[in-house]
This record gives sequence, structure tokens and C-alpha cells, in this order.
Amino acid sequence: MRVPPSTALGRVLGVICLVVILFVGATARLFLWPPSDRPTRAQAVVALGGDPGQRRAKAAVELARSGYAPVAVISLGGDAECPPPVHGVRIICFRPRPVNTRGEAEYVSRIARRRHWNRLIVVSERSQTTRARVLFKRCTDARIEMVPVSDPQPPRLLYDVAYEWGALIKALVLIRSC
Repeated sequence: MRVPPSTALGRVLGVICLVVILFVGATARLFLWPPSDRPTRAQAVVALGGDPGQRRAKAAVELARSGYAPVAVISLGGDAECPPPVHGVRIICFRPRPVNTRGEAEYVSRIARRRHWNRLIVVSERSQTTRARVLFKRCTDARIEMVPVSDPQPPRLLYDVAYEWGALIKALVLIRSC
């Protein structure tokens, strides 16, 4: 039995609409409103780098200053500088190798192992939260709490989401090690 062209076209359009809806839903859940945690007491707060304006570093230091952890571990990317000293907070700054989220997760896992840290708060961009959680859970046995800061406004957000799709696929499919 032959399917009329209008029915076949309708099916194709239906499948395309379903794929688009699933993609938009996955994008929203993974990168715009990813699962995040309420911070609890930890041994360290970690700020991921590559942060124009150092919003993540400031948030990490503020969490530590507020009593969530005695140590703020700050990843320095680009021209970023270590934040100034804060009373009651030990600040550790580092430049990851490689200079990416995986390099940050590797460095933090080494320092966590050496210092016997079993609970970490990680401050990331909201769009980066899902991938950062995957990478940190691969690299350390410490309990990870993700506390994102809000992303920049469009059009940068569109770039960040596109970048995160590629980086998440790379982390899940191509580079599966810590």
C-alpha cells in the first residue's frame, strides 16, 4: 500500500518537531537549569577558571568567608590573578594543566587526596555545571556539590551552550578518563 505524499511529509515533519522539542528540552535541563546543590559544610570551595570578571572566584571566596569551608581553591585562567587575602580563609590559586575543566578536576583531585578532603563545593558557570559535575566525579571520590553562578547574557550564553554541547559529548564519548 502506498502512503500518500502528504502523510509521509507529515510524519517526517512530526519526527523533526519531536527531535527539536527533545533537543530544546535537553538543552534547558543540561545547560540552562542544570541540577545544582545547596552548599553545605565542606573542606574546600573550588572556583573554576576562565571567568571574565572573576565572578566564580568571588563567589567561592564568599562561600568560604561565610563558613562553608576554610579553604578557597581558585583556578586561574588567562590573565586572572589570585584574589587578595581574606581573614579566616586560606586561598590556594593554581593554573591547571591542561587549561580546561578536566585539568582543573585533575588538579583538585590530587590536592583533595593529599589533604584528605572528602567534600568539595565547586563553583561553575550555570551552563558548565553538568559537564563539570561529570568530570569532577570521575576524578575524585570526594562528595561534590555544584553551586553555579549565573551565566552572562545573550549572545554569550548562546555561544556557551553550543560550546557545552560539544564539550559534554567529548567528555562522555571521546575522553572518558579523568
